[in-house]
Amino acid sequence: MIDPNFYITLALAGLAGLAMIVAAGLTGWRGWLSLRRLELDHAQDGRMPVAVSTGSRIEIADLKERIKKLEAIAAGVDL
Repeated sequence: MIDPNFYITLALAGLAGLAMIVAAGLTGWRGWLSLRRLELDHAQDGRMPVAVSTGSRIEIADLKERIKKLEAIAAGVDL
């Protein structure tokens, strides 16, 4: 028969390992949250470029094309 101290030692070792994993996960979570807070602060200050969606990129490209056509018309160039 195995000594009861073996089970206690095994349970304590498992609990200590679980505590280390939880502590590491909590530290990573706090770091991730602080990173997101910094990104939001920078985005509100205007120092960080805001992500542009694909639809708005298409609209911007369309507007640039229209501007080029209008400039060409103003310069008298046939398209």
